[in-house]
Amino acid sequence: MKPTIALFMNNPVADVACCNGMMEALEDYYRFTLFSRKTIGDVNFNKVDLVAFPGGTGDADLFHRLMKDESNIIRRYMKDGGHYLGICMGAYWASKDYFDLLDNTDVVQYITRPKAEVRRSYQTTLNITWKRKPTEMFFFDGCAFVGDKFRTIARYENGDAMAIIQGNVGLIGCHPESRKSWYKKPYLRSYWHKGKHHKLLQEFVKDLVDS
Repeated sequence: MKPTIALFMNNPVADVACCNGMMEALEDYYRFTLFSRKTIGDVNFNKVDLVAFPGGTGDADLFHRLMKDESNIIRRYMKDGGHYLGICMGAYWASKDYFDLLDNTDVVQYITRPKAEVRRSYQTTLNITWKRKPTEMFFFDGCAFVGDKFRTIARYENGDAMAIIQGNVGLIGCHPESRKSWYKKPYLRSYWHKGKHHKLLQEFVKDLVDS
């Protein structure tokens, strides 16, 4: 039987397009159960191998209004040995202001970082190095990770960590789950990865769950 991913879908805070991209990239190897703020209590997390939070929108105040006591369900799941995957917004949510899952690691807005090659929030692609191999990955106001207690899987052009694994937490600032439909704008069309980034996400999740 395929391992199970519990995927948070609560549009627009947890974007449907990001959720669909994650499912498309991983469905050959994992089965999915979807949950929202209202249905999180219905999930049997004892049977979940990985909980995943996608990209989306929202600040700390919105997170606390949305999750309230439900955040304790995720913290308990993680303390019991579960695994957490966060992409873009989902990666921000692992930080101390949200689920507080990280050890001595700051999750920061990449566009504010020294020598960041983009300084405003819009859909684009960025040069990154994933396991020493360069590529250009979809980016929309994602995060970087600052600290020294994690394993770095990918870096931005300025050297900041873009994808990390720390224990049972895996976080990604860009969007390897991006689909072809995300690249419709003329300036993005030539950057469609033809599924190559989905394979990177598959490898990342396998590495996380096996760690």
